[in-house]
Amino acid sequence: MNIFLHDLNQAYTTGQLSYDDNTNLRYLDYAVIEQQMSMTGASMFWLDALHDCKLDQSLLLPFDRYRLANEHRTGRGTSISFDFGQDLSYDFLIHASSNNISLQHLALATYYVFLFKLTNGQTDLCISINTHGRYRDKLRSIIGMFVNAIPLRCQLDPHLSFDKITKRVQDDMINYVKYSYFPLQRILNQHPNISNPVFLDTSFEFISSMRRDEENEIMIGDSRFSLLPYSIKISEDEIMSKFDFILNFYYDLNLNKLSCTINASVDLFYAETICTIAQRLQTMLHHQFTSFDNQIYKPIYESSLTLSNEQYLLHSMNNTQTSFSSSSPLTCIHHEFVYQVMKHPQKLGVELDEQCLTYCELLHYVQVLSLALLNEYHVTSGEIVCQCVERSLEMVIGIMAIEMTGAVYCPLSPRDPQHRLHALLEQTQSRLVLFHWLSKKKFNDTIISFDISSILTYTNVIGDTDVDRLSNVILTADDIAYIIFTSGSTGIPKSVQVRHSNFTRFMCSLVYSDVLNEKDTILQIARCSFDVHVQDIMGSFITGSSLIILHPRGIMDFDYLANVFEEKTITCITTVPTIIHNFFTFLQQSNRLNAVLYLRSVSSGGEPCSLKLINLMTNTVTHTCRLWNMYGPAETTTACTFYPLTSTIETEKIPIGIPLSNYQYLILDQFSQSLFPNQQGELVVGGVGIFVGYLGRDDLSAKALLEIDDRIFYRLGDLVTLDDNGLLHYQGRKDHQIKLRGQRIELGEIERCLLNITSISTCVVMKWNDDYLVAYVQSSHVNEEQLRQHCQSHLAPHMIPSFFIILDKLPLNQNGKVDRKQLPSPQFSLSALLTSDKSDTPLNQFEERIHTIWCQVLHSNENHISTTTNFFSIGGHSLLFIQLYHRYQSVFKFDAHSLSIGLFLQQPTVRQHAQVLQTLPFNDTEIIQINQDPNDPRYIDKMIALNQKLQNIVSQILDEFHILIEQLWNDISTNNGNIISCLLEEHAKNLIKKWMNNIKMFNILNFNGTSKYCSETIHSINDIFFSVFVFVIMTT
Repeated sequence: MNIFLHDLNQAYTTGQLSYDDNTNLRYLDYAVIEQQMSMTGASMFWLDALHDCKLDQSLLLPFDRYRLANEHRTGRGTSISFDFGQDLSYDFLIHASSNNISLQHLALATYYVFLFKLTNGQTDLCISINTHGRYRDKLRSIIGMFVNAIPLRCQLDPHLSFDKITKRVQDDMINYVKYSYFPLQRILNQHPNISNPVFLDTSFEFISSMRRDEENEIMIGDSRFSLLPYSIKISEDEIMSKFDFILNFYYDLNLNKLSCTINASVDLFYAETICTIAQRLQTMLHHQFTSFDNQIYKPIYESSLTLSNEQYLLHSMNNTQTSFSSSSPLTCIHHEFVYQVMKHPQKLGVELDEQCLTYCELLHYVQVLSLALLNEYHVTSGEIVCQCVERSLEMVIGIMAIEMTGAVYCPLSPRDPQHRLHALLEQTQSRLVLFHWLSKKKFNDTIISFDISSILTYTNVIGDTDVDRLSNVILTADDIAYIIFTSGSTGIPKSVQVRHSNFTRFMCSLVYSDVLNEKDTILQIARCSFDVHVQDIMGSFITGSSLIILHPRGIMDFDYLANVFEEKTITCITTVPTIIHNFFTFLQQSNRLNAVLYLRSVSSGGEPCSLKLINLMTNTVTHTCRLWNMYGPAETTTACTFYPLTSTIETEKIPIGIPLSNYQYLILDQFSQSLFPNQQGELVVGGVGIFVGYLGRDDLSAKALLEIDDRIFYRLGDLVTLDDNGLLHYQGRKDHQIKLRGQRIELGEIERCLLNITSISTCVVMKWNDDYLVAYVQSSHVNEEQLRQHCQSHLAPHMIPSFFIILDKLPLNQNGKVDRKQLPSPQFSLSALLTSDKSDTPLNQFEERIHTIWCQVLHSNENHISTTTNFFSIGGHSLLFIQLYHRYQSVFKFDAHSLSIGLFLQQPTVRQHAQVLQTLPFNDTEIIQINQDPNDPRYIDKMIALNQKLQNIVSQILDEFHILIEQLWNDISTNNGNIISCLLEEHAKNLIKKWMNNIKMFNILNFNGTSKYCSETIHSINDIFFSVFVFVIMTT
């Protein structure tokens, strides 16, 4: 501009332009010279400078939206400016002069550090800058297009201080300017794979100028002109902007002051966001140059962009300290239990179907079992005692007895394979296992075990000596109460150790938040492998609530579950969102919403909560019921944050809320520095519920636990953000750990299990569509069935992949690692399930009907499901199986007493399900239609089919009858013939009811003469029915 104005004034006043030795070149001469110049040195420099640089990847700026593929740049921008002020300008200028650094280089270094913090730790930063291109003195007086945009790359070391970063930036900048004559297009041509050089969208500019008092007036001849701002305004709030994000530094030489302007595209940023970004830059500048703590000499990762109002928000959200002085002294779990027994001894403590115990009765049996453990098995304080028991009163008694002896409770799931159970026993070094008759076969004779099935038949009287024995157990609140297994990335499950004080104070926090209270009737839903079962059971007894337990497969029978809700007046449940959704959908469809009339509190946890679930709950439960979104792993004693869900939520971004009382949290970056709101980081939690560490794994404990300001925090490994309202939002994992149907799974544990098969060289396990585990295996000498059997023998059921995809070679990326994005969809593997054998296709219309239902439940193409394929090998899991079972009930009109879900679980194929469903009794219309036309040529075929159906019924009832006899014999031998359990009595009653449902059909067949085609079967039915009836009556 100055060259043009000088020439314009000269031409205007003299009528000609004068030339000297420096103006003998024209722009055309420069263009020719540039084409003839040797560019070898510059080419080599730019190749080396941009080696491995991701020129087509945008910086991770805090965009409010993204430009879609079919959208073009609008050129609309927003602008925000601020002055440094006298003090900051002085400090900035003094630092530059005292360190012999140019202002431009200091400003550029500041910009790089700011981008490093703004992008949440991005260290390889590439931006653009415009250079004047006049690298020779002869070019300084020529008007022409000398400006060249070049990339400026800075690879930051976050551990270096700001002053060292500045010196490095200055050295790099000198070299970049030295070779800035190399055209941008030729730089881009060196990277042919770069189709969109997005680094050009983030830019930097430094301008220094001498302002005149006459408002930048210039003279041309005798005329006076004023320079106007060059920015073009579109409207009052918008300007033209050719960059997505550019920072302009201005240095006023006259006033000796600095200022900044940020221009940004409104295609990507809101004006409010740019205003906040400008405030963050101001904050960082003040910290760097005006603070008294030598921030400029500290590592740049310690720099902070958090604003003062955000600091206040973070502090206020952690102000959760609450005193629970009104409750009993916070001691041990069993002390709190005894305290509740003293408060209300005759209150219902625990109930399962027709069996129940008051608090006083429960304490008696707990003391009896505790004494047996102390006297007969010599259990000592701190010793780990495992228990492998299905849902029952004995399970509850066993848990509380272990606590009363001072031992450490360790749950083992009866549904885990024997190999896994033995491995867990070895890991805990437990010498004693409590079991009952349903889990007896899981353990061999080399393991010391105690059958607690008969504990309810004990008639021992507790004397003073016994009370003294129990009172002499030495235990404090800081001792370990229980351990719970979680999946481990090393292939070995991790044992989370929780203190008595962790648990009792966590329960106080739940009561304080009104998630539950002593008036509640709590339904225990979770399996013992899930940490929530401890909260349900022990938590009920230390808060004074009543506990209702389901029979072992109760959660899979929604009819039964609805009856329990209604008959037991359930007020409080804690489970995963999938179960909540499926159960309340069932209630809505079956018009049984009155079953949850008394429900007061529903806690959803283990999985992300959806807007769909909130809407369902709003439409199905009364306004007095509150839905809670609970969040937290076992290491925080079940949960650490909560959020009440209401119908006012209109977005799928459901927050995980705020910390429970006496919990605190921090959101940290990879350098353990706090982040500002809406910036994603790792959640670390401190407070009363933080676990002790992993049993026998001090190395893992040291990585998971960190000390901040003399307080212990746990690294969750979860990525979260904090919104402007102080609510946490879950964003995902920082590793390959996942949560599937409420269970935390380390995918590495599954991968290591598969790699133990010698023929497998590489494998990858992934979560697919939030519902399935898919294992990709590189091998040529293994089949899917072998893989599944191996996993079933070594892994917990929830960790077994739904799909196994066997490939000759897994796809790799440029770094030689498995390219997960290139792995095939599991849908491709399903075609292998259907062979060319016609026996794998439906044989009749009934099987076709079952096959169609499977396809609907599994959301699969009909060609992908064979009639002989196991439900759980094609993506099925327990919650989908519940849906399938209730679809059967809806279509075929039967209840759980007629056909239990267990029968379908034992025979999990389409063909087997068809055979089971064909055992359902005919209704009157079916039988009358069969008998109406004996002359029908298909009449005999129908009679043969009927006979087969009757034989299937006989076979089924006989199987159940044999199971009943075996269980009864075991019960009688265990209990010395004194008692038969209510569970067996209920089983016997169900058998009788099933026979009564079929007897009407048998009578009709006899009456109408149809029996001649199946007389032998009917006589067998009558004989067996009489035998079963007499046997059941005698035994019950």
